[in-house]
Amino acid sequence: MTEYLDDLFSLRGRTAIVTGGSSGIGRGIASALARAGASTVIVARGEERIAATVRDLRDAGADVAGVVGDLGSRAGIHALADAAVEPFGEPDILVNSAGINIRPPYADITEDDWDATMTVNALAPFLLGQRYGTGMAQRGHGRIIHISSQQAHRAFVASGVYGASKGAVESLMRSEAEAWGGAGVTSNTLVPGFVLTPLNARLQEDPEQIAALAARTMIGRNGLPGDFAAAAVFLAGPGSSYVTGHSLFVDGGLSVH
Repeated sequence: MTEYLDDLFSLRGRTAIVTGGSSGIGRGIASALARAGASTVIVARGEERIAATVRDLRDAGADVAGVVGDLGSRAGIHALADAAVEPFGEPDILVNSAGINIRPPYADITEDDWDATMTVNALAPFLLGQRYGTGMAQRGHGRIIHISSQQAHRAFVASGVYGASKGAVESLMRSEAEAWGGAGVTSNTLVPGFVLTPLNARLQEDPEQIAALAARTMIGRNGLPGDFAAAAVFLAGPGSSYVTGHSLFVDGGLSVH
């Protein structure tokens, strides 16, 4: 039984890089990959949160390292790409979870809002995927996982530039699947429902809105970072080799309500 499950899901001997891996969905996924056996690099801006995440996972016996970096500029993305391979080498698994969510009223969105959002949410996944995916293809194995949003598919709660950036990510995922599928590299997307994370802390200040979002699901609650652990391990592991270019909704049924 154990050997069979290992053949499907074990990540032992693999390396992973998780952007935004110190909080929210990214932390939930980084923890899952590390506990499944991957040597995992946690990338984020905040040194203290990285250190806390690394400490917790090492205490649990995982092989992890942290890298501080900023995805807000081309130079920062390239510098981070170089730094993230130092602890364990080139990755077998890339998870693009880092994101920003700027949501002024639509008429008030500025060009700076657009540039900042698209750089972190879309350009960084493109540049990191191109950098690491090319090496994965040369080695004949790789897994790329993006974190998208309901707002890539439907407009609600002031989608603005955020929704546009996540729509770009899902199209990027399909392009990566096309480019590298024949070389053993898959690219897929996890699409959350409303998840209680620091990214949407402002929205959580409205209890009625939170309750209304929970009521839109079929499960009857909003999501938690741990809800993404099993899906991420599946998409990162050997058992998902025939799954690529796919958007997997982890949303309690919100998208089909």
